Amino acid sequence: MAALFSLILLAWPAGAAAAKPPVLVELFTAQGCGSCNDANDHIAKLADRPGVIALTFSVDYWDYLGWTDTFAKPEYAERQKAYVTRLKLREPYTPQVVVDGQEEAQGLKTAEVDRLVRAAATAARNPPDIRFVGARRVDVGSGRPPRGGGEVWLIRYDPRTVEVAVRAGDNRGETVSQRNVVREIRRLGAWRGRPQAYRIPAASDDGLATLVVVQAPRGGRVLGLAQRRS
Repeated sequence: MAALFSLILLAWPAGAAAAKPPVLVELFTAQGCGSCNDANDHIAKLADRPGVIALTFSVDYWDYLGWTDTFAKPEYAERQKAYVTRLKLREPYTPQVVVDGQEEAQGLKTAEVDRLVRAAATAARNPPDIRFVGARRVDVGSGRPPRGGGEVWLIRYDPRTVEVAVRAGDNRGETVSQRNVVREIRRLGAWRGRPQAYRIPAASDDGLATLVVVQAPRGGRVLGLAQRRS
């Protein structure tokens, strides 16, 4: 009965109940990327800004330069490739920043990144309501889905600043500092504008923050998001 009541509440129009979600900023970087450190530092600053969730995705395609990134996973590079296709870019690169799944900029162009974040913060949005129910469920309410429906993603990240001593490659001898490093991403299912509950798998590590993102498919715009610290 409690689950049914929760989903009935979520069936109210999203604009009537849902607060404006934070802006999602995604940095695609690598510990072996010699030009990424300044972008890493800027993401750390954005992470402290109210109304912004800034994430660090480590990609693995620079590992051949001599250093195996300690946080990279193939699925992070796949997420970036989806943005490359959607935004009609020639190829993936680092450091790259994607804002709300709609705009991108070189991570070293911090003024441009800040401009995109400000624009996203003032853009009109009508997100679906997203509510965590206990530790293992999230409910997504009603709303207008994009063509082809939407996707619900679970992202878990380390909210701390972590430092990695790089012993090979372009950054040999340097310590790379990274903030909000993504440790897990998983597609929970499709969303077609109707209230739906999704099961959340148990976290693999303690101390990670849990973020749920509703997004247009295949690297599309972010429709809404909510976070819970584990």
